[in-house]
Amino acid sequence: MADETNYVAKELSWLAFNERVLQEASSRDVPIIQQVRYLGIFSNNMDEFFRVRVADVRRLAAFSSGEDKENARELLKQIQKRVRELQAKFDEVYRTCLVSLRRRNIYLINEKQLRPDQAEFVDTYFRDEVLPELSPLFLKGSTQLPELNDASIYFAIRISLTNGKVQYALLEIPTDRLDRFVYIPPKGSRRKKAIIVVDNIIRHCLKEVFRGVLDIESAEAYTIKITRDAELEMDEKITQSLIDKVDMSLARRKKADPVRFVYDGDMPEDMLETLAKRLNLGKYDSFIAGGRYHNSKDFMKFPNLGPDYLEFDPIAPSRLPFLDDTSTSIFSKLRQRDVLLYYPYHTFRYVEDMLHTAALDPSVTSISMTLYRVASKSHVVNALINAARNQKQVTVVIELQARFDESANIRWSRVLGDAGVQVIFGIPGLKVHSKLILINRMEGGEERQYSHIGTGNFNESTARLYTDFSLLTADREIGREVSNVFDFIRHTYRRFRYRHLMVSPNTNRSGLMALIDAEIANAKAGKKAAIFIKCNNLVDKPVVDKLYQAGQAGVKIRLIVRGMFAMKAGVKGLSENIRAISIVDRYLEHPRVFVFEAGGQQKVFISSADLMTRNLDFRVEVTCPVYDEQAKQLILDVMETQWRDRAKARLLDEEQTNKLVPRGNRRKLRSQEQIHELVENWSQNFLVDSAKDGDATVE
Repeated sequence: MADETNYVAKELSWLAFNERVLQEASSRDVPIIQQVRYLGIFSNNMDEFFRVRVADVRRLAAFSSGEDKENARELLKQIQKRVRELQAKFDEVYRTCLVSLRRRNIYLINEKQLRPDQAEFVDTYFRDEVLPELSPLFLKGSTQLPELNDASIYFAIRISLTNGKVQYALLEIPTDRLDRFVYIPPKGSRRKKAIIVVDNIIRHCLKEVFRGVLDIESAEAYTIKITRDAELEMDEKITQSLIDKVDMSLARRKKADPVRFVYDGDMPEDMLETLAKRLNLGKYDSFIAGGRYHNSKDFMKFPNLGPDYLEFDPIAPSRLPFLDDTSTSIFSKLRQRDVLLYYPYHTFRYVEDMLHTAALDPSVTSISMTLYRVASKSHVVNALINAARNQKQVTVVIELQARFDESANIRWSRVLGDAGVQVIFGIPGLKVHSKLILINRMEGGEERQYSHIGTGNFNESTARLYTDFSLLTADREIGREVSNVFDFIRHTYRRFRYRHLMVSPNTNRSGLMALIDAEIANAKAGKKAAIFIKCNNLVDKPVVDKLYQAGQAGVKIRLIVRGMFAMKAGVKGLSENIRAISIVDRYLEHPRVFVFEAGGQQKVFISSADLMTRNLDFRVEVTCPVYDEQAKQLILDVMETQWRDRAKARLLDEEQTNKLVPRGNRRKLRSQEQIHELVENWSQNFLVDSAKDGDATVE
């Protein structure tokens, strides 16, 4: 039986990750507007943490028995303690950000700080914009409380009447229909710029909400927020379409059990007890006292009313002259050599252009693609629809259970289906998380396949914020294997042998384990042995144990892990040959890369799969070798540059203290800035080998 002391609870390691995000909100080398937006990212992350991670532990505490139940209860206590610590840090950073904003003449003011001219503007704005959106609900003994929306914040209002009685009410703050932050235009040429949150506009005009209904002496509003379990429950016995099942599950999610109740710490105790009782909050729910503001995720859209330097400087993507050349098509270019793209250092437009070209090319017969998360206004979807209209056979695998994107994916499935695209909803019990495109094209009387294998979603919006690799290739054998993956999705009873790809749920785990075993064998034989991994999460215990075994055999292991990390790196007798770091900076690090020394013949893989049990065993994921030497070198250079980061890299040590990697006598290298220069040089010097198989001129 595994020694549990060798692992860090993944939920606690996730909180350590979110602390790294919070550290960026107080970093001196981050512009102040971006610092405030990091507060929003931290808050948004915490919402998802409770909806997913805490909900899982809470279910275990409620429904398991024996040791599992006790362990879950203890973990809940640790989570709650750590969350309160982080909330206190958040409040401290928030106050510091307000001071920094004021130094730059940007004032986030409350209702008590309004000057007469500002109050006049707020009164008018309330009457014209806010009041029509408000629907207060009086809380009386028999009143049935509505199911509170966990994407919203609410005012719990205590109303003191002139007759001495007290009335309670509940009011949803309509931030889904109104901007959370309202700019108050100055009179004259004032340099100071004032912003007020819509919550405080309502507080300022609170009595007017109940105009003509109650004789009010005074009214106080206290913000509350509820977070619900985000798990979708679908009855497999019900005979109905998957779309209908997901629709029903989404409706149930809105009424799911609450897992967190955040409230204004100044709320009177009797009011808190009343609300908790009326909301049916149980003993495993997290009660968290906070300040008067919640839903700080809205800070992700905090406006910049000052100069441009208060935000990150925009960085233009590097152009790849090889692809920009319009004298030949993308297909001719890919027959000459593979192309590796690295977003956002390259533009995602290259993938869009490939799809648009395929949609119009008379030689293209079919396009197959997987979609997990797409942009709200998707050029990718438009290209697929255009291909169908141009009589191409278009097949799209849409994952309806992409968490928090279910509704959007249902909508896209209907749009694509109406346009004549064949829509497949994947495999029961397995999420399709791979990032694949397969284009079939008739050339010289035979069908040729062009493939895309990537680490990130086909989403032009997130491709500007997330770092990800995309491999475009005309390799015939890889093309056949990508085709086999699509056949597996269509017909799950079929099993295929893969010589190049590793595919979950069948061969990803065994393939990775075999590669690690090969490094162990090399180390024991006295050969150079090393493993270098970059991923979002590393929590699968068999993989952790195998890496411990490799390290103990003498394999040098380096890990770059953005999020959850269940290992204890650098522990004597357990993992002294393992070092791990995490990087949080302006771009969200998203690629999965596996590098094995392989006796001096380095093997490099990109993957859609994190090292989590769900990704290796319960999803359709694809790991692909990178054979092109220039592409391989770019990946290795990126990895080494990140390993040398001395500005944003933090140690993942046994205690997960999130200390910055010591600089020593090294210069303060910020890897994301350095990588932009690296990719620019690589793109400009990208060389074209001779045609792979002598057919580069075929069109």
